[in-house]
Amino acid sequence: MSRTIVAAVIQQAISSNNKMQNLRETAEHVRDAVEEGAELVVLQELHASRYFCQTEDPEFFDLAEELNGETQAFCCELAAELDIVLVMSGFERRAAGLYHNTAQIIDGEEGVVGIYRKMHIPDDPGFYEKFYFTPGDADGECHGFKPVQTRLGKLGVLVCWDQWYPEAARLMAMAGADLLIYPTAIGWDPEDEEEEQDRQLDAWLTIQRAHAVANGLPVLVANRTGFEASPEDDESGIEFWGTSFIAGPQGELLVSANVEEEGAYLAEIDLGRSEGVRRMWPYFRDRRVDAYGNLVKRWLK
Repeated sequence: MSRTIVAAVIQQAISSNNKMQNLRETAEHVRDAVEEGAELVVLQELHASRYFCQTEDPEFFDLAEELNGETQAFCCELAAELDIVLVMSGFERRAAGLYHNTAQIIDGEEGVVGIYRKMHIPDDPGFYEKFYFTPGDADGECHGFKPVQTRLGKLGVLVCWDQWYPEAARLMAMAGADLLIYPTAIGWDPEDEEEEQDRQLDAWLTIQRAHAVANGLPVLVANRTGFEASPEDDESGIEFWGTSFIAGPQGELLVSANVEEEGAYLAEIDLGRSEGVRRMWPYFRDRRVDAYGNLVKRWLK
């Protein structure tokens, strides 16, 4: 039942406000991945620009594009040239006053075969995303927690803050995803103590590896690296913690980047292993679906 693919996650520091320069640098990492055999390449969240959500500023809405904007065109041309499946992430202008954090899945010359609009939107110091992004629609052909069919399998694409929610991973798995994929932009407040930074990073790794274990699926995570200063203050900002990784269906790390290094990180993934893992650990068989009704409530008090 073995069905093996080679996948890559791209970890990149974004130091420029020049979108095309950032995309060209991304393309070099993608080409490096393909030279090493990658068939599936995952880019980090909002990879064409700096992480602008550190502040609330209406001028940053100018960074948004229609789905078929220049970032999509660049990525579609790259995916077609290299004949790969590429997961990109961007700031979507859907309509006047309606913006999303949107991943697009591109399958070689076929072009865009599906999209996913980020469902869970954070609003925390340094991550003021609710100011910019509307959550994705729960229903619709290309929306909600629905995997996207590609030549390499069904991709369960989620985005960053979604990675903390077991419900999102489970729904993607239940809908038939072969892989769980997370474009991400997460890091530390440099003022946090080292012990707190360690706890945060360990929690991030643990929750996503747990999604692999609980669903018997490989997990791919592409995160930013490098320091990005706040638009309001060059001394403050976010130190993105990198550590992009690919895990197998038992949560085992197949490849992991360090905090600071940029590049393409590749792993060979046997998609057939999920069947064997699920036979050994049959969580889906033993779920008490008759007893979970309260999960759709906000709280029980």
